[in-house]
Amino acid sequence: MSQADAFPALATDRRAVLRGAGAAFAALLAAGRGGPARAQAPAALPYGPLQKDPAALLDLPEGFSYRVISRLGDAMDDGGTVPDRADGMGCFALAGGKLALVRNHELKAGHHAGATLQAGYDRHLAGPVLPGGTTTIVLDATTLNVERQFRSLAGTIRNCAGGTTPWGTWLTCEEDVTRAGDKVGQDHGWVFEVPADAAGQVEAVPLKAMGRFNHEAAAVDPATGTVYLTEDRDDGLLYRFLPRTPGKLAEGGTLEALALLPNAATDSRNWQGVTMAPGSWHSVRWVPLYDTDSPADDLRLRGAAAGALPFARAEGIHMGEGELYVCCTSGGAARYGQVFRLTLGERGERLQLFFESRGPEEYNYGDNLTVAPNGHLIVCEDQYTDTVDNHLRGITREGTAYPLARLRRQTELAGACFSPDGRTLFVNAYSPTMTLAITGPWAV
Repeated sequence: MSQADAFPALATDRRAVLRGAGAAFAALLAAGRGGPARAQAPAALPYGPLQKDPAALLDLPEGFSYRVISRLGDAMDDGGTVPDRADGMGCFALAGGKLALVRNHELKAGHHAGATLQAGYDRHLAGPVLPGGTTTIVLDATTLNVERQFRSLAGTIRNCAGGTTPWGTWLTCEEDVTRAGDKVGQDHGWVFEVPADAAGQVEAVPLKAMGRFNHEAAAVDPATGTVYLTEDRDDGLLYRFLPRTPGKLAEGGTLEALALLPNAATDSRNWQGVTMAPGSWHSVRWVPLYDTDSPADDLRLRGAAAGALPFARAEGIHMGEGELYVCCTSGGAARYGQVFRLTLGERGERLQLFFESRGPEEYNYGDNLTVAPNGHLIVCEDQYTDTVDNHLRGITREGTAYPLARLRRQTELAGACFSPDGRTLFVNAYSPTMTLAITGPWAV
């Protein structure tokens, strides 16, 4: 089934976005078709060294600049204020030369919602609506001036990451498995869908067929409508959701977990000796899962018992043309992070350990990721210590990491995503919330 057949309502500008992302990833694949070269020495910095920011916020290479377009406490158009803990985020083209940024807020009971919420998926102790959810920022695509900000989803817990869909929605994922009766009225651990063109807060409908677990991020294969899902656990799995009807996730489908062929590696983490060498390729299979909306937090355990491959805190995931990339935050022999590549479709399904960090100076706890117009991966670091400044790390087609930006605040970077024209990288500083727009020579 072609993309056009699967998603007949897909907007023309959205097709352009997907073609651009697919081309960048195709370049990555072509460069590493025989397996990327594993750098043994620091690579030259593609954009040059980082320059110290006089405002002590974000250091960037020469030729790059940023502006803060939204921050904690800013007044929103629905009467509330911008809430804290901005995490995953997606960028969408809207009609009339506008952009929409749909932004997660990783909030739980007791955190401030930025407003007194009147409705949402769930409440705390039969009292206030839970503060987790999303806000939407509408921008002028040319000037990047903010035209509107508003709450677009509420009543959820710890909306961590998610992913964009080819049909113009944001999948926001709960990184929480709180049970009904534990000071809340509903089970949590779901994916919710938010239209990018929503004009206000939408009804929060859990997509229960996509599984109940410690969700992190999602990516959709535009050719098939299959959704790939990560799980932020030390023993989490990589899932795929096969929708009954592509583009209509609420109609249900089936959930599976990734495994390797028999007699292959049984662990991707490399914690107990190297079982998957950097650059190595492995043929995959998929294990069917049952009772996927169980109130028990055991889906990954049952999947592993059936042969599914464990990953070390699989977090960010990004879809290209016929392949996707997955960050595993604490994977690798040094436990500073890995990036896996999964090829799909006609190329055959194979898993590659594309990158593994050898130390914190190289790459330190990668989380959300995206792809730049030049085909390099861009990864948000998520390391919390008193002495670490988190970076945006680039990773070249050859699998070599380099510093792209340094955040001069003791918080993480999150939600990196490009505008459809590839000119602007949007990214969040987690807390206190700031959403930044970075411009520069991205295509170089």
